[in-house]
Amino acid sequence: MTINWIAIVAAAFSALIVGFIWYNPKVMGTIWMKEAGLDEEKIKGGNMAAVLGMAFVYSFFIALVLRFLVVHQTGALGMIGGSETNALPSYTAFMADYGTAFRTFKHGALHGFLTGLLFITPTIGVNALFEKKSVKYVLVSGGYWTITCTVMGGIICSMI
Repeated sequence: MTINWIAIVAAAFSALIVGFIWYNPKVMGTIWMKEAGLDEEKIKGGNMAAVLGMAFVYSFFIALVLRFLVVHQTGALGMIGGSETNALPSYTAFMADYGTAFRTFKHGALHGFLTGLLFITPTIGVNALFEKKSVKYVLVSGGYWTITCTVMGGIICSMI
């Protein structure tokens, strides 16, 4: 099982699209700016090309890890040491029987959703406690990542 780099890039790019919608002032952008202690002037003062470029890079890393969480067959690949050429015949038989099981957008979206809700949102929450951010901040940022991981997981699981 090789990495489908197109799926990983598409998933990473989807994070930017979801962010463009989620952080629009008509959706959650105004609430987020207030809770993050930002204003339009501070946001416009940054190098947006660098911000979006690094956001894509970080999203790419998240997509790489999500692959292991949403495509169950990667666990079987890990059990044989990562190279199908060294696998026993039982691995080939297993993959013939189950190689495409649970490989749908819906299944990947479920695992992406759970990752965003139960892993990323609590991580943001812990940071927010120490940064003295509000519950609204956690909900807006965690909500973004929950939706983003849902979309990313669906893309990865259905394309790999």
